[in-house]
Amino acid sequence: MEVQLLFKIAAIGILVAVLHQVLVKAGREDQAMMTTLTGLVIVLAMVVKEISNLFNTVKTLFNL
Repeated sequence: MEVQLLFKIAAIGILVAVLHQVLVKAGREDQAMMTTLTGLVIVLAMVVKEISNLFNTVKTLFNL
């Protein structure tokens, strides 16, 4: 696993947390929730891609 992936996930998490707090303070709870869900979907997409790469590596390793 690359360290860059962890930094990207951390950066997205920090950005989403700041945006969430700003939107909640502005009274826009609905948009804050949508921002949080969007950040979650982006991170999950990144993780799923890496898990797919892991499965392909395991399949290649064991000649499956």
